[in-house]
Amino acid sequence: MTFDLLLRNARVIDPSQGIDGVQDVAFQDGKVAAVGEGLGNDAREISDLSGRIVTPGLIDLHTHVYWGGTSLGIDAEAFARTSAVTTAVDTGSAGPGNYPGFRRHVIEQAGSRILAYLHVSFAGIFGFSRSVMVGESHDMRLMAAREAVEVAASDPENIIGIKVRVGHHASGPSGIDPLIIALQVADETGLPLMCHIDEPPPSYEAVVDMLRPGDILTHCFRPFPNAPLSRDGMVKSAVIAARERGVIFDIGHGMGSFGWKTARGMMAAGFPPDVISSDVHALCIDGPAYDLVTTMSKFLPLGMDLPEIVRAATEAPAQALRRPQLGSLRPGSEGDASVLSLRSGSFDLEDVLGEVTTSDQRIFAEGCVIGGKWFAKPGATGD
Repeated sequence: MTFDLLLRNARVIDPSQGIDGVQDVAFQDGKVAAVGEGLGNDAREISDLSGRIVTPGLIDLHTHVYWGGTSLGIDAEAFARTSAVTTAVDTGSAGPGNYPGFRRHVIEQAGSRILAYLHVSFAGIFGFSRSVMVGESHDMRLMAAREAVEVAASDPENIIGIKVRVGHHASGPSGIDPLIIALQVADETGLPLMCHIDEPPPSYEAVVDMLRPGDILTHCFRPFPNAPLSRDGMVKSAVIAARERGVIFDIGHGMGSFGWKTARGMMAAGFPPDVISSDVHALCIDGPAYDLVTTMSKFLPLGMDLPEIVRAATEAPAQALRRPQLGSLRPGSEGDASVLSLRSGSFDLEDVLGEVTTSDQRIFAEGCVIGGKWFAKPGATGD
């Protein structure tokens, strides 16, 4: 067989197959064709990635990429090229009232893969900027349950879940009620729910108590108030119970939802995140979140090993999305791969409160393959 593209001599890390070693990865007809040592030279294009890391295509489970349609949207194409994210999951930028525009003008035009959690609020997150901050869940008149069910059913290829935001800033006087409506929409559509939580009310415990197996609590390592830890550093019992019944805990860093104190406490208590995501948007792409690889890097000084960090940005989000063809380099999987490097040095990494932790290692994005072709090629691959 003549492969379309052959990546040679990289450190391949694929937690879905238990692979961590120097191997080759080959692509054919948009799919992964083979992974192994010494796959030969029969390929239309060969890239020598000695000294680099190749993983399944990174999946950022929490982004906002409705550029031009919402004030918080970033350009998905530019983000993919600079961050090695092959699948960006937009989490509620659009609701049933404006999702068709998001699909036509962003999703269908993109060279990278974009999937979406549909917001239960009619116009999604419509008022989010440095000068205007309107919590879309404040007004219960915007909760569009019937329309959300119809729109979700109209595009099962791209809509993979339902999104709702609750908390003092997101839902204000509506409290936890938008979550009640969103859960009914998720149940009616058969889709998982992603729930945002910010400052109380409602409490972290009240929210996770309502989530079902396969639902996602994002911003899971947020700082006080509404942190998942009690004053004595113990993980709250409601949080433990939620994980035991299958609720998925996602980082969703963003501009306000990752604190070093919380992260250290959760890791010390043996409660790592299930998924690492950036929650990148217009107000945090220049810090403190920046991108997915920066968020991933913050778990190196927290004691997670690199394969586990990679798993939390590949296999784990693919499982949460119910898309087993993603997040893996198994032959026959989607032909997506990310090229990374792990550099040593002294790297300052800040949280959302301004606290800085210095790490002696950091992950960098070098390029990515989407659909078996280079989407962003490393600048010097030794070709």
